[in-house]
Amino acid sequence: MAESKWVQISIYVPMGNAEDVRTALAKAGAGRMGNYRGASWSTTGVGRFTPMEGAKPTIGAVGVPSDVPEHKIEVLAPREIARSVIEAAIAAHPYEEPAYYVTEVFMADEL
Repeated sequence: MAESKWVQISIYVPMGNAEDVRTALAKAGAGRMGNYRGASWSTTGVGRFTPMEGAKPTIGAVGVPSDVPEHKIEVLAPREIARSVIEAAIAAHPYEEPAYYVTEVFMADEL
């Protein structure tokens, strides 16, 4: 099977900053499907992390575990703009080290 033209980008964001990241994703071109733009999917969960020495946490303190209510925001984007979409999301994200991943997605016309 050939390489897909699409990717799904998933990024974890504190609830209070989710709209900023969604806006950045959309402005970078993610979430455009047919006659729609800014399409995304969000689920709610709890992010857990412990900042280590050298970290400058936005939330929490070095050496102390933190539980943060977060949204996982998922968007589709053409593969050729994926890097710039991720860079835009990171620039809008409050965390020093945002957690995200990219998954290859096949549309029906690619199968």
